[in-house]
Amino acid sequence: MNNNDRTQPRANTLIQVNEYEISKPSCDDLINIFNDPFVIIDRHYQIVASNKAYRNSFHMKQRIEGLFCYEVSHNYNSPCSQHGEHCPLETVMRTGKSTSVLHIHRHNDEEEHVQISASPIHNDQGEIHYMGETMVTITQEEKDPQLLIGRTPAILRLTSILHRVAPTQSTVFIEGESGVGKDCVANYIHHFSKRNNKAMIVVDCGAIGESLIESELFGYEKGAFTGANKQKTGLIESANGSTLFIDEIGELSLDLQTKLLRVLESGTIRRIGGTHYFDVDVRIIAATNQDVKKMVANGRFRQDLYYRLATFPVHVPPLRERKADIPAIAEHFLRKIEDGAQHIPLRSDIINILSSYNFPGNIRELRNIMERAVILSAGSPITEEHLTIDKNPHHILNNGFDDVDVEDFPSTLQQTATSIEQIASVTAVKPRKPDLNTVKATLERHHGHRLSAANELGISERTLYRYLQKINNSHI
Repeated sequence: MNNNDRTQPRANTLIQVNEYEISKPSCDDLINIFNDPFVIIDRHYQIVASNKAYRNSFHMKQRIEGLFCYEVSHNYNSPCSQHGEHCPLETVMRTGKSTSVLHIHRHNDEEEHVQISASPIHNDQGEIHYMGETMVTITQEEKDPQLLIGRTPAILRLTSILHRVAPTQSTVFIEGESGVGKDCVANYIHHFSKRNNKAMIVVDCGAIGESLIESELFGYEKGAFTGANKQKTGLIESANGSTLFIDEIGELSLDLQTKLLRVLESGTIRRIGGTHYFDVDVRIIAATNQDVKKMVANGRFRQDLYYRLATFPVHVPPLRERKADIPAIAEHFLRKIEDGAQHIPLRSDIINILSSYNFPGNIRELRNIMERAVILSAGSPITEEHLTIDKNPHHILNNGFDDVDVEDFPSTLQQTATSIEQIASVTAVKPRKPDLNTVKATLERHHGHRLSAANELGISERTLYRYLQKINNSHI
């Protein structure tokens, strides 16, 4: 395709309404409405339009239309995908879907972390001609907290809920399986609360012995018991003016549940051995991986405390319900692991294997898998053999057994893949494979968009690619 064949964004045009000529806004008029930096890029990496905020972010006063995006944002002489970063343009053009990635932008000697959100721009025939991209700079303050990662509907719903409750003073009760990141949710709430000028205080009831947890929470006066040689400030008192995160609250004894209920109801505490109560201003966030309603029914958890804690209940979805977030979370951990950043971006075959796994240990298990993979790879690229994944077939997921090739799996996973196929052969009816003519017709109906065609056919893009090879060889 030459430059003259490209469809450019339309300039100002005149339309006639009720005999009056009205000038339609130009592309520049529209994109300058955006407060955040915004740019439109064609499939050849060339910038065709940019707003003032985008140019200002790179300290460029002159127009940059016609320049390549990678030379403006990275000072590269080739696409950023060739330098170890995810290219949002390539993703949008390949998948036809919006995407969001973290990038490091460089201009002269400056470097900044940015969140890129990119979406396809279609022509009248539904073909993707351009990509629209917004850019938000991530400050150091935003990078430090353990904020939530992902763009799946499940995590976006959770983030929306947390943004509503964070600025309030309401008690929050976080429920979810072990390893889903309930501590990250608590950090997120505190970070966006009005109490974030002070550190959040954390107490893990599952890690502290029952005999010590009362003194840890409430503190004690000098001489309260043998060995109490000086006054101790408890964690509730230490959280005055801030947030107290009580993890695994289901481990508290009924006696301590009663005392905690008094704190919530009256806003006062009394140290062990003390004679008077004093006020504390503490926001409580509690979390558990247990079924508290069942504990209430069994008399192991006070019903009145549960209702007082569950002023605003929050459920954190397990990783298996947000599979599309796995690559971003895995790469987040790689950035934090020594020598892990060199493995970013993850290879597509690694992403496929991780995405097929059920992760009973959730995000914590994914973090451990990535850490072990970095250690086992010893500086070489991470391969399937470095992924120490549970071989239990119940922990492996697949969208269609008919689309699995055992040779595509690492040697350590071949036995699992074989077991899955054997189970499928006796418990599932295999879907009928589409013929070449059906595949070709479906592709034409979707204007060559592989992902859309593959979804309709019920096969993977990888399998569709094999069909394309057969079609080309057969000259259908």
